[in-house]
Amino acid sequence: MLLSFTKLNAMKLSGIFVLVLLFHNPAFSQQVADTAYNPVIQQPMYTPGEGPVVFIDEGHHNFHTMNGRYLSFANLLKRDGYNVQPFRGRFEDEELAKGKILVISNALNEINVHDWMLPTPSAFSSSEMDAVRDWVNNGGSLFLIADHMPLAGAATDLAAQFGFGFTNGFAMDTLSPNGPAFFDLKDKSLADCPLTKGRDKSESVSRIATFTGQAFKIPENAASLLTFGKHFINMMPDTAWVFHPSTPTISANGWSQGAYMKFGKGRVVMFGEAAMFSAQLAGPQQLKMGMNNDAAPENYQLLLNIIHWLDGKLE
Repeated sequence: MLLSFTKLNAMKLSGIFVLVLLFHNPAFSQQVADTAYNPVIQQPMYTPGEGPVVFIDEGHHNFHTMNGRYLSFANLLKRDGYNVQPFRGRFEDEELAKGKILVISNALNEINVHDWMLPTPSAFSSSEMDAVRDWVNNGGSLFLIADHMPLAGAATDLAAQFGFGFTNGFAMDTLSPNGPAFFDLKDKSLADCPLTKGRDKSESVSRIATFTGQAFKIPENAASLLTFGKHFINMMPDTAWVFHPSTPTISANGWSQGAYMKFGKGRVVMFGEAAMFSAQLAGPQQLKMGMNNDAAPENYQLLLNIIHWLDGKLE
């Protein structure tokens, strides 16, 4: 439902604009990978390099790449034994068949690389989306991550191939607009499921932190992993991080920021937030953003559990 900006109390409204100013600061665009971030993996899934191929997409103007903002993501999977490789070309049947898991994080259409405003056309051609859908249907595993506008808009058509409804907006917590947002087993905003239980108690997670992102709707045969409560809203600006009193604002109550499902012979995981699986240092003060943030000590284990589920190691 649409909410009037004037119905938000003054503190919430003020906090949202503080958040806007914080992330609009040019210092926060100076993000580098935290190369010192190496959390303990108690039970690596494979001997180093002997696991299946995990592709990380780099062929669609991706904001997160294997040797860039997702360096810690890639390193974590390598230390778990996976064969992590960049995917730099178009999605075609023959090339996709060389991998078991495809990670696509924050792809963009060329027109939005430098202009984060509407319109936000798809980052993928129709033939590429058909190829990815068919590859998953035949046994591949897709991990699609698309952050707030315009990144969500660029992935909307691909998500729709699997029945997911991405929204090209910003998910905001009105109770704590300066973030991060938390999803917890205690209030069931974090699902009690194979992806949070892991293989045993040492791999279980109970609380996950996310950093803005988008809210999306899921198909009936999918399960939500992260579910927004009634105090979350989805703001829909025409330009990233530019909000004003007439910006459309939608209740995100009951919507998802992370979900999973089986699709044909394959598997799909969708997330509406990307920084939560990175480990970055931002600005001159080297502020920790992502898995390395003190608020997100369990995020890295959730990432490993997601990959294990996509690999068919968790049921």
